[in-house]
Amino acid sequence: MAIRLEKGQRINLEKSSGSKLTQFCVGCNWGAIVKSGLFGLGKTTRDVDLDLSCVMLDANGKLCDHIYSPLYRKEFLAKYGMPLGKVDSLDRALHHSGDDLKGDQGGDDGLDNEIITVDLNRVSPKVEQIFFFLNNCGQEDFSQIPYASIRMYEGTPERVKEVFAQYDVAAEPQYAGKTALIMGKLYRRNGEWKFSAIGEAYPDANICETIRRITTQYK
Repeated sequence: MAIRLEKGQRINLEKSSGSKLTQFCVGCNWGAIVKSGLFGLGKTTRDVDLDLSCVMLDANGKLCDHIYSPLYRKEFLAKYGMPLGKVDSLDRALHHSGDDLKGDQGGDDGLDNEIITVDLNRVSPKVEQIFFFLNNCGQEDFSQIPYASIRMYEGTPERVKEVFAQYDVAAEPQYAGKTALIMGKLYRRNGEWKFSAIGEAYPDANICETIRRITTQYK
């Protein structure tokens, strides 16, 4: 049974069998916005572009690595002093499946649109915290996006074996009017990795504002 994440919740990375969860996926799922025409005649579909990202901090709370879409323009990132986007961490422990610019067009297919695969055994020793977060690149807020959710699960991008924990973003009233969500963080404690749910949503205008928020408020 998946844990419905709550703010401030701290959970051990253990599978139902009792063994440690070291290889898993963090995925985000959402649908395009479908609206009926006048008098219910015809339908229009509007693409929705959500971005799942993560940043890694060292023992001093400094940004030491990142994963976010390579499609962000160099000039835009430079205004905030941010490096170019990429899909792999420097240690190759985390990998992003790629930027989905549309969302599900034909209803929920049960698979996530953007996925970060994680192998904790390969994470660099200098990485102490890994934050996962979500940004909406469009004009909508989370309450307007069909079945938007973010989850941790054992499996692959093509096959979900067991859902470990999940936020149902679209179902929560506190996410209305919000365009950024800091899901939570992995952190080292006494030689083991733990997970802390954050679940805080903000009206951030872009991904750089969210990264700055993480490195100043949550480090």
